[in-house]
Order: sequence, then structure tokens, then C-alpha cells
Amino acid sequence: MTEDDLNTPRDQTRDTGDGLREHEVRTALLDLLAEVGTVTATEAASRLGHSSGLCSFHLRQLARHGYIEEAPHRGGRARPWRLRQPGPAADASTGERFGDLARGLEDESWQRWLTQRDRAPAEWRDDEAFSAVAYLTPEEMSRVAETIRRALAPYQDREQRPLARPDSARPVALITRLFPLLPHGTDDADQS
Repeated sequence: MTEDDLNTPRDQTRDTGDGLREHEVRTALLDLLAEVGTVTATEAASRLGHSSGLCSFHLRQLARHGYIEEAPHRGGRARPWRLRQPGPAADASTGERFGDLARGLEDESWQRWLTQRDRAPAEWRDDEAFSAVAYLTPEEMSRVAETIRRALAPYQDREQRPLARPDSARPVALITRLFPLLPHGTDDADQS
């Protein structure tokens, strides 16, 4: 058992009870902060449809891991949060930090799936994992990414509109990473 397990309210550990995993709540909170700038747990709960206690817990965890910080405020009970402001010596951009967080959450989700797949309902035990290497130009790589985004677009509003979800719909991780493969043993990013 980890310290996070000890500090996590019993109903907020791995599965929040409504099919959401804790990393999904944290990702939604980061997305909301990127959109609105500052947010309290109560405001986040209202916007995301979760309890303020759940949002408060995950905001504190994000702060603990250095992704967000308390925003300046004039006292009172309200505790606003914002994305962590990088200092002058910050070594990674906000985009890189979000990318690292997203990849870590994706990897964590995949490992959890592999270890718990046998507990899923029979109709959900299969997965569709695949990869490919294709020789593309930068423009072609952008077109492939846009094609994937367009293919997913009809399903994107279901996160914000639960009534649009079919009864049997569940959250499914859709992960696509398009990047050039560099030769081994080189630090030169301008390979042809």
C-alpha cells in the first residue's frame, strides 16, 4: 500500500465509482485549468460533474506532484488553483510537462489493464493494440494525425454529454503517437 492509497478517500482510489479512473479526473482538472486559468474545487466540481471532495483531493495530488499550485487569493475558504508557473530556470515547457504527464498516465492505464483484464466483463476483455512504421513526410504525418482526429470526432462529445452515450459505452483509452524514428547512436534531430 502506498502513501497515496492511505491518503486517498476509500471511494476515490482507482475507480471513482462511476467508471472514471483517478487519472481521468486529474487530466480533466489539468485541461480545465489550461482553459480557465484558476479554479477552486467547487468550481471544478460544477464544471466537470464530480463531487467537490473528489476534485479537491485530486487538485491537492496534482499540487503535490508539482503540476499545479495555489493561486494568490484574498483569504476566505475558497482555495483557487492554477497551473504551476515555471520559474526562470524551468527546464521544460508546459507542453512538454503535459506530454510527460499524459504519457505517464497512458502507461499507467495500460499496465492496469494488463493486470486486471481478466476481471473485466467478457465482452470487454479484448483490446485493439497495434503499431506500424510508415515512411512519411512531415506533411503526410500531419494528414495521418488529422485523419485520426476526424475519425474520433463523432465520439468526443460523449464525455461532456453522458446522455449521448449508448448504454453499453465505457471509457476507452485511444492513444496515438506519431513521431519520427531516429537512427540509434545519434543526437542529431535533423536526420533525412
